[in-house]
Amino acid sequence: MPRIGVFDSGVGGLSVVNAIKNALPDAQVEYIDDKANVPYGSKSPKQLYELVLPVLDKLSETNDVIVVACNTVSTTLINQLRQKIKVPLVAMEPMVKLAVNISKSKIIAICATPTTLASERFAWLKNEYAAGLKIIEPDCSKWAYMIEGNRIDHKIIDKQIDEVCQAGADVIVLGCTHYHWIEQDIKKVAVSYNATVLQPEQPVIEQLQRVLEQISE
Repeated sequence: MPRIGVFDSGVGGLSVVNAIKNALPDAQVEYIDDKANVPYGSKSPKQLYELVLPVLDKLSETNDVIVVACNTVSTTLINQLRQKIKVPLVAMEPMVKLAVNISKSKIIAICATPTTLASERFAWLKNEYAAGLKIIEPDCSKWAYMIEGNRIDHKIIDKQIDEVCQAGADVIVLGCTHYHWIEQDIKKVAVSYNATVLQPEQPVIEQLQRVLEQISE
């Protein structure tokens, strides 16, 4: 029975836990969050490292692999953390490559935290896969607060999604696991523009399965 640790700042990672349990019903899944310090999206890499390292170290003691279900941590710290943690880490990051591949308008929207959008990894993803495309980065800085506190202002979110669709985006990437909880709300707006909404749970599960296979060999 594989033992899988999952970490995120708050409730966002629970959607990933549910997806893992559905895909791997025999797995033993341990979830740890850091609600005392949520949200992570406006914190510096140094602050994040000091918060995250001890949590992942603890998870590594009882699990075979850890899913870092936080785009902010994954895009800013994953290489540093892999040097310190003794079990494999599966990261989550905005699905820029797939968005570019399926976009017909060559305009995509990335909904992510300020720290993710400012990260070197995100800059690399854009340079590597989205050169020449228009990337819209709406201000989603308040979304995690709203979702974590269950005080979602649907008018604000609907307006922002409507604006990126009107600007021509035909693919909307959810680059924060908190946003998975409002995925259906986002799709309700996007569908009227025939825009596609992407989030990485399925690719992450596929990567997790590959890692588990390597461990068992």
